Formats: sequence, structure tokens, C-alpha cells
Amino acid sequence: MADARRPDARRPAVGTAAGAPPYDVAVSDFVVIAGMSGAGRTQAANSLEDLGWFVIDNLPPALIPKVAELASGPGSTTPRVALVVGSDPDQQAVQLALEDLRQQGATVRTLFLDASTDVLVRRYESTKRRHPKGDASLTAAIEAERELLREVRLESDLVIDTSELSNHDLRAEIVEIFGNEGLSDTMQTTVLSFGYKYGLPADVDIVIDCRFLPNPYWDEELRPFCGLDEPVIEYLGNQEITAEFLERLEGLMELLIPAYRDEGKAYLTIAMGCTGGRHRSVAMAEALATALRRDGNDVRVRHRDMDK
Repeated sequence: MADARRPDARRPAVGTAAGAPPYDVAVSDFVVIAGMSGAGRTQAANSLEDLGWFVIDNLPPALIPKVAELASGPGSTTPRVALVVGSDPDQQAVQLALEDLRQQGATVRTLFLDASTDVLVRRYESTKRRHPKGDASLTAAIEAERELLREVRLESDLVIDTSELSNHDLRAEIVEIFGNEGLSDTMQTTVLSFGYKYGLPADVDIVIDCRFLPNPYWDEELRPFCGLDEPVIEYLGNQEITAEFLERLEGLMELLIPAYRDEGKAYLTIAMGCTGGRHRSVAMAEALATALRRDGNDVRVRHRDMDK
């Protein structure tokens, strides 16, 4: 789903669904929460509501224009609206309604919550809930829903895999992304460190392998530290290849980030990996984030495996 960036001025009203009157939307923020059943849609919606977003669950697509009209009307105090959609609504009708909002100048972004099938099975079995996709086996129902939502996932602006996230972790993610006063006008970039021994992270855009750097792990004095600690940072900084690597990587990002932004991408994730995700990838992720912030980018950093 392409990102709609804020225009400098409001656009003229356009028509909506058949039989509906034209409506005019002031510049507002809309987040559509979609995803797999059991992956955290409700938790994400609750977190946005705590942040002051006006949350509507299972809204029929035909009513989306009316919500937009009310949210942007005179005296409205709810310019930020989160719409939670399940797997049952007419996805094409949802897409058309959201495109109308974009044409009006609203910022519309889609958040997709996902999780592995094994994790979803365990969650359903622990709660004794029935899957909304019917009486087939639980695994079959989950896979049927996954196929139904495949295109929605592909077109979403941001995908969060909650397989390894607790409710508290997911809330922290939502607060970090949406906790500012409205959505950012610029692309939000995440630099993620990880360990290859724990698997590649899901839903990243760029992967940088840092395993060519000398490994502090093999120095017994450095082993207890992590990439946030000065002894490790100093050790890596003293390696001749480190400075050249970071200089060339920053140059590459100076080329790629504006290109991603021009294509309308709202969120970019750069993953930096080493063997265990504790030393080299952590230090290099922090160094890259510092360089990107210096260039004026909106950057956050996550260290997936640092404490493992």
C-alpha cells in the first residue's frame, strides 16, 4: 500500500462510494491495523488508544468515509484515527475507501501484525478460543487466513512479527513508532542488530553481514561486554577496516534512503548481523544510526539478540 505524504494544502473534495456524498478531509492521520488472528491486533489497538488515538474495531468499509468526515469536522478533537480490520471484510472495498482518504490529503498507513503458524497454534490452544476461519484443523484455518491476507501483508507499510514479542514488548514497539504527536512526515528508519545463530530477522529491507570484522568474543577480557560498552567499541574502532566499512556504508545509505523515500516507503529496516548478535552487530548498528541521524534521518535502534 503506497504511502501518502502530506500535501502543502488541502485538496478539493472527491466522490466516495456509490450514492455517498463528497466529503472533505483535513490533513489527518489514519492507521489501519490488519493482520493474522492471534497476532496482536487487539493489543496494538489498545496501545494506540492509550496514546490518544481514536480506535474503531471492525468498521464496515462503507462507513470509513463517514468516520473521516467526523474526524476532520469542525471542533473535532480526534485527528488521529486507528481502524482495525479483520480478515473477513471486503479487502477491495477497504482499499478503495482508504484510497479516497489519500486523495483527500490524509496520511494513511497500514500496520500488519503477523506471527508464525506454530506460535499462533500455541496461543489459540492456550486460550481455548475458536479460530474465526471455521471448524477445520487449527493449522489449516491459520494457513487459510494467511493466504487470504497475503496481498494485504505485501502492501502494508509496516509489518511487525510478534512471534517472539510479549504483550509488553508489542506495546513498547507501538509506543516507539506512534508515540509522537502524529505520524512523521519523513520515512522512519530502524537499524536492527541480530545474531545469525538465532536466525535472520523477518521483514527487513536491507541485511548487512558484519561477520568479516574481528570478533571481540574471542578476547576473554572483552567477552563479557557487549557492543554498547566502550572496550568493545574501542576494540572495533582500532581495526583498520572498521572506519572504511562505516564510511562506505554511510555513502550507500545516502544513496538508498532518499530513493526509498521517493518511492513512498514509510518504514525502512536495516538489519546488521554478526554470529551472536552481542558485539559487532550491536556496535555497528549504533554507529550507523548515529551517522544517519547526523544526516537528518528519523532513526531508532533495536538490538534483538544482545541479551541472549
